[in-house]
Amino acid sequence: RFQIQRGKTDPTSYKSLGDCFRTIFQREGLLGFYKGILPPILAETPKRAVKFFTFEQYKKLLGYASLPPGLAFAVAGLGSGLTEAVVVNPFEVVKVTLQTNQNAFTEQPSSFVQAQQIIKTGGLGFQGLNKGLTATLGRHGVFNMVYFGFYFNVKNILPVNKDPNLEFLRKFGIGLVSGTIASIINIPFDVAKSRIQGPQPVPGEIKYRTCFKTMATVYKEEGFLALYKGLLPKIMRLGPG
Repeated sequence: RFQIQRGKTDPTSYKSLGDCFRTIFQREGLLGFYKGILPPILAETPKRAVKFFTFEQYKKLLGYASLPPGLAFAVAGLGSGLTEAVVVNPFEVVKVTLQTNQNAFTEQPSSFVQAQQIIKTGGLGFQGLNKGLTATLGRHGVFNMVYFGFYFNVKNILPVNKDPNLEFLRKFGIGLVSGTIASIINIPFDVAKSRIQGPQPVPGEIKYRTCFKTMATVYKEEGFLALYKGLLPKIMRLGPG
């Protein structure tokens, strides 16, 4: 919701994270917080499987290239993120469409009906179910590159604890920092993805079309910080995750 706002003059603008929670609850009810939950649930299993399986495969392939371990982890993460993005993008299109709909939960279509509507109007390509693919590639590619590169390099530097509780905290802490840093670095791609996949400012006119052009438009019209909209809820979600 934060990422599709076009400045303070936008009628859908939220003043803060707390204001966003209150407004959604008042206008859309408790179930408004769970809009678009089915696509992520359906995508989560293949997404995780693709992420970690391809990371291991790319890492093995890079082993033949005699790259430094730190660089190999980062490049393997980039490859896994790009592969993962192709799998999850259609689910993301449906999810964003549902989540940006400000009608009550009971008034909006189901995930499957929404997917059918997207296919009917835009098809399976870059105007339909795969809209915003370039931005999704950037989001997942950059995130996984930073996450895996940072996580495995730092994990190998910090000594292993014999105490299982301390070892858990060591890995959890490294993962938390990795996810937070990766979220900060990749969020401009996330904002671009939300603008492209979400509702356009003028119905019938496509303002946000490609990834980098969308970033440039947001920067020009709303300033540099607009590329970091929604950073706090993103970190709250992906850091612990």
